[in-house]
Amino acid sequence: MPTDKNIELTISDGHASPPKAAKKILDVAYDLFYRRGIRAIGVDEIVRRAGVTKPSLYRSFPSKDELAASYLRQYDLEYWERFDEAVATHPGDPRAQIKAFLTRIGKRTQVAEYRGCGMTNAAVEYPEHSHPARVVSEANKQELRRRLRAMAVVMGAQDPDTLGDGLLLLIEGAYISGQLFGLGGPAQSVARNADLLIEASLKK
Repeated sequence: MPTDKNIELTISDGHASPPKAAKKILDVAYDLFYRRGIRAIGVDEIVRRAGVTKPSLYRSFPSKDELAASYLRQYDLEYWERFDEAVATHPGDPRAQIKAFLTRIGKRTQVAEYRGCGMTNAAVEYPEHSHPARVVSEANKQELRRRLRAMAVVMGAQDPDTLGDGLLLLIEGAYISGQLFGLGGPAQSVARNADLLIEASLKK
């Protein structure tokens, strides 16, 4: 499961570095929401596991919906940290950057507790576009699409938008198939398939 507790959290009121109780609540919610789904977890279980009171939770997070959105904001920060780390390993080479990022995704799908992408899972759980969790997840996916299309332009693709979207579809497929097949599944080869798609898309 993707976690990095050293990253500053952004909670529902938009401030960084939340109070100790709020951080404990968010840490517990992050773990439960990712492993079991947001709708499946109630606030009673969260406060019990966090060792806090329900009023304490609602002082930091006005509702469970806002707690879910805060979980996804933290997930978003960590997601782009991983993406930027992969990019930094190959300055000026978007093809290698994408391969590095997808290689990491392929490896994560082979971990027993892998539950896919928290953003994708949240979008499936909340079909209503105005839901706070859905808003965060959609923004993450739109930004990923924008970045992939921009990288396709730099790579010199014949049709950058189509290549960018194709890479996005491969990534989303890896998130889902990683949960379905687990160890030895097709998600482990997502980087190789992306490279083949890129090669076929470049201007000759």
